[in-house]
Parts: sequence; structure tokens; C-alpha cells
Amino acid sequence: MNQFSSLGVGARTLAALDRAGISSPLPVQEQAVPPLRSGSDVVIQAPTGSGKSLAFLLPLAGLAGLAAPQRATRGPRAMVVCPTRELALQIAAVFDTLDLGLRQLLVFGGVGYGAQLGGLRRGTDLLIGTPGRIVDLVERRVLDLSGVRYMVLDEADEMFDSGFAPIIERIIALTRQPQMVLASATMPEWVESMIVRHLRQPVRVCVEDDEESRLEHGLMRVDAHGGKLKVLDRLLSARAGSTIAFGRTKHGVARVCRDIERLGHRPQQLRGDMSQGQRQRALQAFRDDPDGVLVATNVAARGLDISHVGLVINYDLPDTPQWLTHRVGRTARNGASGRALTLLTSQDEPAWTKLRRQGAEDLPEVDSEHLLATGEWRLRPAPRPLAPIPTSSRGPRPFQHRRRS
Repeated sequence: MNQFSSLGVGARTLAALDRAGISSPLPVQEQAVPPLRSGSDVVIQAPTGSGKSLAFLLPLAGLAGLAAPQRATRGPRAMVVCPTRELALQIAAVFDTLDLGLRQLLVFGGVGYGAQLGGLRRGTDLLIGTPGRIVDLVERRVLDLSGVRYMVLDEADEMFDSGFAPIIERIIALTRQPQMVLASATMPEWVESMIVRHLRQPVRVCVEDDEESRLEHGLMRVDAHGGKLKVLDRLLSARAGSTIAFGRTKHGVARVCRDIERLGHRPQQLRGDMSQGQRQRALQAFRDDPDGVLVATNVAARGLDISHVGLVINYDLPDTPQWLTHRVGRTARNGASGRALTLLTSQDEPAWTKLRRQGAEDLPEVDSEHLLATGEWRLRPAPRPLAPIPTSSRGPRPFQHRRRS
């Protein structure tokens, strides 16, 4: 018997779950689905891969009037907003497995407007998309969000970070107080102010990873002149399994790819300025190669279904401790072991000190000479903790206008 029936899931969806081989709800689904079905706002904090997408999509089957044939608006009644195209595609794939009898439409940049405009003309029940394209379609007066009754912000910490916050505020303002869901693996302090402003007495669901981490994360100090490339070349030559190397900018990623190609490696790259077709081909090529190499910006740091990564290299430091957590979380997943290496030159020291004071983990140092000579890791003890930066300086400042009544 499918145990999702205890959550009030209907027969049609139970049959679809059975076909997909899903019979038992995960903890995040057990905790989140009942309050969502009852109409409560919910904040979901759970690790990547814990089943958050299924948790916030299942209640759509019970949302009264979602697919009613007579409507005052042709706009969507439910919406999932997420930071990347790849995550939007993955959420859509999960939705397709549920067979809810509802129409969905994907909207994101990097592709033409034709299919998306056609879908809007025909009408949709669920809109899944990225912030930029959603606002773009609103400005073209082809998308009306006033009928949205159920709104999910996936990867909510990134959605309320400094880059996305103004556009997310605008999207929320275009709706009329829908039931809200915020979902993410981490909930930094600046998200709390947004929860207070936009959610009504939310139920909080917090699920921790019950498996002991098998991640080995070390720090390596390297020479500022070519030291990072030398280490990356050595690691790629000696590795067994796939590797993701993270750069900070799209230009930096392109440069690293060119450099390691000259050294005989065959990397894929993933950057935000690539077309959707290019991004999908790069990801598929990386997934298909058990010893593949992916050089990427933070677009690959979260939400992507990549399960076989053995090594993560922070070629460039991220801007926040949260991004460091998301990056290294690409390895050592679902009980598997994995390694992560953060490279540091003398020029990176101020940025690393800032990350440490913002809460980044104390890392043991890897003996670079030993690794380059033998290919083996030899760890030194982690440094002593640094005094934290005061809370008020963490994260972007929240907007000061009043919460909607």
C-alpha cells in the first residue's frame, strides 16, 4: 500500500507515485504536506535531495478550484519561482510524475518566447519559472499574476539575496496574498525578515540530514602566480571520478576552461550567459561521463540533479559562507564519500578571513607539496576560529518599506 495515502493524496496521484516507484513519504513530505493542504504558509528548511520539490507540489492536487473551467483570469493559480533554468526543469519533471491533471508552463530566459507565449494564451494552472523571465512576461502584458493562490519560492535564501531581492519583491507585489511556501537547504538571517513581512504565521519544517557526512574538505595555500592552475591540472590528472571546479565569474570560468584544455583535459563549462541549449548539453555530457570535468559559476552550486561528483574544487572563493556550503554540497551526497578543496593564494587571504568571520567552517590545511608530488592528501590541523563579524553586517539589508496588509 502506498503510504502517501495517509497524507490525503488522491487515488490518481497515488497511482502515479506507484508508477514512479515512490511509495513512502520522506520526513520533509510527512511534515510539510499536511499544513500545506490545510492552507498554512510554510517555511521548509531541508538538505538538497531531501524531497522538498515533491513536498510543495503534492498539495496542488487539493487546492480548491485550481483547475476550475470558469475563471475571471487566464493567468496561473499556482507558481513556483526558482533561481535557475536547470532547477525549473527539474521541478517540472517532478510535477510531471504526479499526474495531477493540471497544466504547467515553464518560463525562463535563454530561449525564445514562442512556446511560452503560446502556453500563456492557452492558459496554465501552474507556472514554473525564473524571476527575470516572469517579470519580462508581466511587462509585455501577457502574464497576469493576480490570480495566483499558491506561491513557492524555491532556494529562498538565494531568492532574497541582494541580486534577486528587488525582483522577488516585485513579483510578490503582483500577487494578492497567496498561500506562500519558502523552501531551501539553508535559511540565513536576512531571510527571516522576509518571512516576517510576507508569510502569515508560517509553519516551520526543519529536517536535518540524518546521515553522517562523509565529506573531506581541506584548504590548500598555493602560489599566486599559476599555483591554482598547477594544482588543478595535477588533481585532474590523478583523479578517479568526476570533478566540479567553481569559478567566481563567467569570464574566469571561460579562462580556466581554456587553460586546462591546453593541458590536455576535456572540460565542460556552465555559466549564466550560455544559452539554454548549451547549458543542457554541457550538463548532459558531464552526467554521462563518469570521469567528467565541469567548470562552473555558482549556477551549478545548488538545485541540480548531479549525483556522482567525487571532487569539488573552489578555484575561486565564493562571496558568502552559504555559497561555500552549497558548492561543496555537490559531493558526498546520499551517503557517498567525497572530497572538496578550497584553493587560497595570498591575494585571497582578506576574502577568506571575511568568510571565516561570517561563519565559514574552519578547514584543515592540505599539504600542497605532498599532494603535488604524490597525488595523496595529507591534512594539517584546522586553524583556530576567528571572532565572528557582528550579525548586523551579514547578508543584504532588508528593504525598509512596510509589509503589505
